[in-house]
Amino acid sequence: MSSPSVLTLPGVDFGVVRAQVRHFMWHPHVRVVEIASPQRIAPYSLAIEAELTDRGEELASGRLILLHDPDGNEAWQGTYRCVSLAEAAVEADLASDPLLTEVGWSWLTDALNRSDCDYTAESGTVTTINGRSFGGLACEPDRTDIEIRASWTPVFTGPVDIRPHLAAWQDLLCLTGGLAPLPDGMRAHGAQFDWTRPT
Repeated sequence: MSSPSVLTLPGVDFGVVRAQVRHFMWHPHVRVVEIASPQRIAPYSLAIEAELTDRGEELASGRLILLHDPDGNEAWQGTYRCVSLAEAAVEADLASDPLLTEVGWSWLTDALNRSDCDYTAESGTVTTINGRSFGGLACEPDRTDIEIRASWTPVFTGPVDIRPHLAAWQDLLCLTGGLAPLPDGMRAHGAQFDWTRPT
């Protein structure tokens, strides 16, 4: 997506963004907690960690960091930045697919587009990690994990609303973990969010 070198975005109290995260209606299988956020990258930041589970089994996990620099950041091409990690184990038949990394990246872009996110300067890496156990763990099956690290700059043409980007990140977790995202228009119920401040 094309954009000027630096986007001038509407100023907003970062507390509004924090409140939008706090009151977001998460998927009932997603548990979200606030974690310590980086302090040196931007004047304002917020970080959350999530686990996607089904019937007590962890399907995927991830982190999302929201950064804000009111003066703008040329590398971001804006004043906000989303930094994301999503990771999960994948089935053996997918592990051997040479297109798995391309598919993993498409999960991110599809999620952003599905939530009607306006964004720019997206970048990242998709990595597959193969593991084989030896010695006393030799009986354990081979394992392949996929790790999607990405960042993008939200583009706001009106009041800042980070919620579409939260929805996209949630969909990315679901797609990575093999759980279908919530259908369009359906609100999550029973969302779990621990807003205890990190120490």
